[in-house]
Amino acid sequence: MKLQHLACAVALATGGLFFTHVVTQAIAATETTTVQGVIQPTQEQALVARQMATLVDRQHYLPMRLDTKTSNKIFDMYIDSLDPDHALFLQSEVDQLRQQYASGFGLALKTGNLKPAYDIHAMYRERVKGYYDFMLAELKKPQNLKQPNETINTDREEAPFFNTQAEQQAYWKKVIVSQLITLTITKEEEAAKQKALKDNPELAAGENLAPPEDLTPVETLTKRYTRQLERITRLKSDDVLDRTLNAMLATYDPHSNYYPPVDAMELNRQTTLQLEGIGVTIRPERGNEDYTKIETLVEGGPASKTGQVRSGDRILGVAQEGESMVDVVGWSSQELVGIIRGKRGTKVTLKLVAAGAPSSQARLVTITRDVIQEEDSGLRTRVVEVNYQGKKQKIGVIEIPSFYLNYRARREGGNYRSVSEDTANALISLSKKKVAGIIVDLRNNPGGSLEEVAKMLGQVIKDGPVVQIRDGNGNVNIFEDTDGGEQLYGGPLAVMVNLASASASEIYSAAIQDYGRGIVIGSTTTGKGTAQIQLDSLAYGQATLTQRKFYRVTGGSTQNKGVVPDIKLIDIYFEQFGERESKNPLEWDTIPTAAFKREGMVQPYIQSLQQASDQRRATDPQFKYLDTYVGLAKETADEKVLALDIDTRKAKIQALEAKTLQAENIRRKETGLAPYPNWESYQASIDARSEARAKMKAAKRPPLPEEEAFVTESAKILLDMIVAQKSGQQ
Repeated sequence: MKLQHLACAVALATGGLFFTHVVTQAIAATETTTVQGVIQPTQEQALVARQMATLVDRQHYLPMRLDTKTSNKIFDMYIDSLDPDHALFLQSEVDQLRQQYASGFGLALKTGNLKPAYDIHAMYRERVKGYYDFMLAELKKPQNLKQPNETINTDREEAPFFNTQAEQQAYWKKVIVSQLITLTITKEEEAAKQKALKDNPELAAGENLAPPEDLTPVETLTKRYTRQLERITRLKSDDVLDRTLNAMLATYDPHSNYYPPVDAMELNRQTTLQLEGIGVTIRPERGNEDYTKIETLVEGGPASKTGQVRSGDRILGVAQEGESMVDVVGWSSQELVGIIRGKRGTKVTLKLVAAGAPSSQARLVTITRDVIQEEDSGLRTRVVEVNYQGKKQKIGVIEIPSFYLNYRARREGGNYRSVSEDTANALISLSKKKVAGIIVDLRNNPGGSLEEVAKMLGQVIKDGPVVQIRDGNGNVNIFEDTDGGEQLYGGPLAVMVNLASASASEIYSAAIQDYGRGIVIGSTTTGKGTAQIQLDSLAYGQATLTQRKFYRVTGGSTQNKGVVPDIKLIDIYFEQFGERESKNPLEWDTIPTAAFKREGMVQPYIQSLQQASDQRRATDPQFKYLDTYVGLAKETADEKVLALDIDTRKAKIQALEAKTLQAENIRRKETGLAPYPNWESYQASIDARSEARAKMKAAKRPPLPEEEAFVTESAKILLDMIVAQKSGQQ
């Protein structure tokens, strides 16, 4: 669980960099070699376009043929993906493009014809360039940050395109004012924070909290806009292909996706816990976003083995084997990852300089890429002790980040890691420690292997079906527990979920719920009840295609509705994302119930367990803080219209900060910590904590108090259930 929403809330209250952020995301290249002139598709890209169009037409779960009607929908999706704020193209331009291309847009892809998509993208790049040219010119003029009667709408997803260039440019001018207001307030708050650090150096906790570059708001925006203009020149054909094919797939459902070769590496990494690269993590340097630095090295990885790469090094340039060095100062971390990662056995040369050293002291380090096993990314297990009814009780916790399986290594007959094997070992280990019960933590788990989740359910139920799967033709296949009735763990069980628990996580928690095998705790899951095949033998890149739909053994789909927990805790994400917020999600429906036998009874105890949990959380400092925190985040997230008056904006921000600081200080007092004297001290301390945690390996980071509160409360709910079931209380 990541508590990043307060920062988002403050960004919203300050105006953020909404439009610029959207455009930045839109032009972030998936491959980043500099390209000059016209971008043209290759033969391989044309072939994969034809392959994907044929597949979606004939093999997608949704029986929607790729005809003229669908072509029009794909065209609209493509335009929206390029210009989600409807602020780059004019309505007349969209109308012209629609007349020229829409009815045949998808049909062209069936023949491998990418020209319509590439022509539209070329026009889009011109509009992006025109936008930044205009903004840079406007920045040279005086800007009025005190316009009490003016506002800007930050949510233009459903807004019409502008009819005239004058209307469009009037909006762009508002964007500039809003961004300058944001930067002005941010600069003032940074200065106050630096003063707090100077007055009390202990706030830094030994971390380097150097201030950002000393630029005026106008200078900062000028630098950002100039950087975005430079990024346009680094776009490759892959970026256009990516947007085109994903617009087509998104017209069918949110989970059919195309991945160009660089992104395909990331897809494989997530499912196998392996990546092909040099074994470093990188992030923007604090205080100077032009530079990206090496944060950590994987012990025994290719970079570590050279002995020449050190944590804190700035990356000034990157050269592929046999090619010239590319200056990467000003590049985003995403762009850098795209060119540093690569296939095993290939070489990459980095131009590095120690932090704070002049560029003249840069050194070249050539590294041979290799496969890196991400040990930190797998399952983690621990034992927590909670005070319950005057005694200390031990509860085992198994944290499962994904349902991983290195299927390629298995297919090739080599050693491989799987989540079901890791879970089996964890269950055995925790049982030996005489824990009172076990919590399976599936929060933020996006899913993974269906085969693995079926094996894992077999470890905790006796026998029976675990999930039903229906294909596009209506055929239903039932996945059964196939271990012959063996039950590795039969003790008390709880499953933790939240809005970011998806797919296989939902299958697991739904089966535990339906069998009465344990209690499900948290907030309603994401609602991804569809199964995709992974297409890894395409002409170019990889893809996932939705072909099946999941159903619980009781017959209800997990699609869209998700899994509603037995015991509800606060939803820190407050339904901000998930299937119910997606475009074109498949619908919820039902099929007949599978033959299964419940193994336990949870439902009779739900009401009393919920009441006991509510009472505890009402007095718990962490949950009281979270209640306030989420309330403030929701309040600001719903605010779509911002004032273009710096005094009005400041007043809102200061009110938000005061409420947040009050909530934090109440929590600190109730947990025996000294309150922060002001907002600046609070922010400095948060920065110090973030810096320290960024340097730790994921498995070594201690949970934050507000995160651990969910585990502690879930442990107490599980203990409540054990007591209730023993006494027969209802």
